[in-house]
Amino acid sequence: MRKASFFTATLLLFIAAAWTAVSTGCANIIPPSGGPRDTLAPRLVSALPKDSTLNFRSNRVTLNFDEYVDLQEVQNNLLFTPTFEVNPEVSVRGKTVTVRFRDSLLPNTTYLLNFGNAIRDMNESNPIRNFIYTFSTGPALDSLTLSGKVTLAENGKTDSMLIVMLHRNLTDSAVVKERPVYVARVDASGNFRFQNLPRDTFAIYALGEAGIVRRYQNKNQYFAFADSAVVPGASRDLTLYAYREQPTKTTTAAPGQTRGAAAADRRLRFTNTSGTLDLQRDFVLTFQTPLRRYDSTQMALSTDSAFTPAPFITLLDTSRTQLSIRSQWREGTPYHLVLGKDFAEDTAGRRLLKSDTLNFSTKKIADYGQLRLRIRNADTARRPVLQFVQSGQVVFSALLPPGGIFTARLFNPGDYELQVLYDANGNGKWDPGHFFGTKRQPEIVVPLKQGINVKAAWDNEFERSL
Repeated sequence: MRKASFFTATLLLFIAAAWTAVSTGCANIIPPSGGPRDTLAPRLVSALPKDSTLNFRSNRVTLNFDEYVDLQEVQNNLLFTPTFEVNPEVSVRGKTVTVRFRDSLLPNTTYLLNFGNAIRDMNESNPIRNFIYTFSTGPALDSLTLSGKVTLAENGKTDSMLIVMLHRNLTDSAVVKERPVYVARVDASGNFRFQNLPRDTFAIYALGEAGIVRRYQNKNQYFAFADSAVVPGASRDLTLYAYREQPTKTTTAAPGQTRGAAAADRRLRFTNTSGTLDLQRDFVLTFQTPLRRYDSTQMALSTDSAFTPAPFITLLDTSRTQLSIRSQWREGTPYHLVLGKDFAEDTAGRRLLKSDTLNFSTKKIADYGQLRLRIRNADTARRPVLQFVQSGQVVFSALLPPGGIFTARLFNPGDYELQVLYDANGNGKWDPGHFFGTKRQPEIVVPLKQGINVKAAWDNEFERSL
């Protein structure tokens, strides 16, 4: 009996040990969970002095939160109004944000410390959105508001990087020489709103790339102005149209096939239209350096393998860098453009080293679609120009006739956004504004909500509304 019991006990221990080894080897080791992800923004626990304090006399503001915080993207977020000649010092330590004023505060003035989304928690960077602290150095808080919208005049879109500025100095030079008194941001929809303003008269402007200076410094900045001064609480339905008086020029090379780029520096360098030529376009030579002269008699245009001569004319643009060759192009036809050695010379004295031949072909009628497009609600008394847009660029435009119906027998297929330019001066293109002296507002472009898709070899008919 004792032997049987001993055997049974030994067997049970062996089975238990084996089961433990197997279980340990097969088990998935799961680390302890850290709990749910923190998605809550910090919460203000106390402010010293309290928010909306009257007769404010302190030289600092202390904001205490319920968790450790950090300040991020300070330059893009902080807006303190009225503005200071010497900006306050903003620091963070643990759960506390401190603002120290290094400039004298104006008497009887309401101040807004707008932190935007700068205050965030340390763990997950959850921001306190649009956090504002307000106080007054007088016995009451100013309560007037001023709101409106900023639209980009050239395309009707918005830019949330713009700011709107109020100046007490109503002279034009103030926007260049002085900081604004009040500043507000533009949101993604182009809207802005000033709050806690006094009853006063202001000049109002919008500005891009404002930085910490917030002055209109060059013609490449977006800029907008109102035709007259504004008064908080009285001015309504403000719309500012922003423009660049002198758009930023890009230095990208012209599209096409480069000729002469790999040759010696003394060779004339240019690019030409690449791909199959649009029947409604010119064949264009774009020169790296303006031409001193060119001789069209040393150019020959021909078709097919028989080199049948084709009539053409040439046009040189005002910059003398683009030479257009215009002809009654035949569809689906190969062309040859022969350039004599001395057909052109640029201002650096460069010419071709030898005669050159450029070969290209034209599109077929079947490559195009027919288009009939009716635009409803366009004000035909304001010279509306219908613009077709691809990748943010106007690729084709035409004056919209009375009745608002545009037709084309040959139209390049593709997806197009549509917009209407109200062409005040009738030159067929958008013109920016000019502030100093003339106070001329930019021409206005109104985008259509719905674009079109033109199909090749198809009768495309659309109706769209402004």
